[in-house]
Amino acid sequence: QVQLVESGGGLVQAGESLTLSCTASGGIVSINAMGWYRQAPGKEREMVAVVSRHGDTNYADSVKGRFTISREDAKKTIYLQMNSLKVEDTAVYYCNLDLLLKLGTGRYHQGDYWGQGTQVTVSS
Repeated sequence: QVQLVESGGGLVQAGESLTLSCTASGGIVSINAMGWYRQAPGKEREMVAVVSRHGDTNYADSVKGRFTISREDAKKTIYLQMNSLKVEDTAVYYCNLDLLLKLGTGRYHQGDYWGQGTQVTVSS
C-alpha cells in the first residue's frame, strides 16, 4: 500500500522560511513527476512547483524566486524550500507523485498519489 507522508508545515512570521518534505513508500518501482500543490480556504487547489524525473522544474509565478523544489529519488522524497514567506502563502500544502508501482508478479500500476496535506500559516 502506497503511503505519502508529509512534514515540515507550521506557523511562521512573514519573511521567514520553512522546508516541506514528502516521503513515499510501498511497492514503488519508479517515480516520474513530483509536485507541490496548495489550497487556501475558499480557493481551488493550485500548482506551486513541479519537477520532472529529469530535474526540469516549473513554478507558479507567485512563488518564483522564493520557493525551490527538489527531489531525492534514493529516499523517495520531495522537498519544497520556502523562503521569504508571505501571508498569502498560507494554505494546506499537498505533495503529488506520479508513481509506478509493482502490485505483484508481472503486475504494475502507474498513477498519481497525494499526500495528506500539511498546514502552512504565515502571520504578518
